[in-house]
Amino acid sequence: MPAPTVVVLDHGTGDATGFVAALERAGASVDVSLDKKAASEADGLVIVGDGDLAELLTGLRAVGADQVIDRRLAGGRPVLAVDVGLHAMFTGPGVEGLQEWPGTVEEHVHDGWSTLEVPEGSALFAGLGDVPFRFAHAYAARRFPLLETWPSDTRLNAPVVVWARHDEPFVAAVENGPLTALQLRPELSGDAGATVLTRWVASLNSSNTEKPA
Repeated sequence: MPAPTVVVLDHGTGDATGFVAALERAGASVDVSLDKKAASEADGLVIVGDGDLAELLTGLRAVGADQVIDRRLAGGRPVLAVDVGLHAMFTGPGVEGLQEWPGTVEEHVHDGWSTLEVPEGSALFAGLGDVPFRFAHAYAARRFPLLETWPSDTRLNAPVVVWARHDEPFVAAVENGPLTALQLRPELSGDAGATVLTRWVASLNSSNTEKPA
């Protein structure tokens, strides 16, 4: 079976070199590109960023990535958002995010390691609840309002939210259908991080049985 194709969006902010190498070790064929056609057709699309959320959002919108993300998710095609990429899925202080999920990221400084609270149903983090992961962020989502308002009589298709704690709880990762977001940095998290990326890359073969026209 050929390696799944992954485009890491070249939005002009941050350095994705380490993340690209980690994806390749996980079994993906990776291209760093700002080409909308390539981003639309790849088995997986990755939005990874560090630094300033406003700059990332400006870069995403400048290359039409917001539209590509919407179309991919509407078609059930995987998108992985990492670090400030996760923040972009919410709303940030003073900036309008992509609003894939309700909620706001807030100041929360953590430069170190934390273990995870992994709920049942996690495909990426099963068996990794006692393993520390590396975080390096100044902002985080402290709440996940969508889960709080999900119908109480069923958890069917509810987002799987993985939590971590540094002084207070914060969202470490979200698995929500085709959209996965990581606050943790898997490329800095040793074997556990490699396991998460390998599982995500492996899932692309089963998620993309049909290519867009």
